[in-house]
Amino acid sequence: MRIDKFLKNSRLIKRRTIAKEACDTERVSINGKVAKAGTEVNVGDVIHIQFGNSSITARVLALTESCRKEDAAGMYEIIEE
Repeated sequence: MRIDKFLKNSRLIKRRTIAKEACDTERVSINGKVAKAGTEVNVGDVIHIQFGNSSITARVLALTESCRKEDAAGMYEIIEE
């Protein structure tokens, strides 16, 4: 699954266009490497997202094409905020 789609489906970022923009400005990395919007993400990968003054590091637990809002939090595990 593409990283921009994963960020949107998991609700880490609310809109796919914003997720794509974050990737284009090099604020998203997968396993320590800067990720472009089309970079594939796999179960077990560690994603780091930089939001201005704060950042989030999460581990991918599941890849789901579509899920309900209640189930979105099960797609990742927050490692560090």
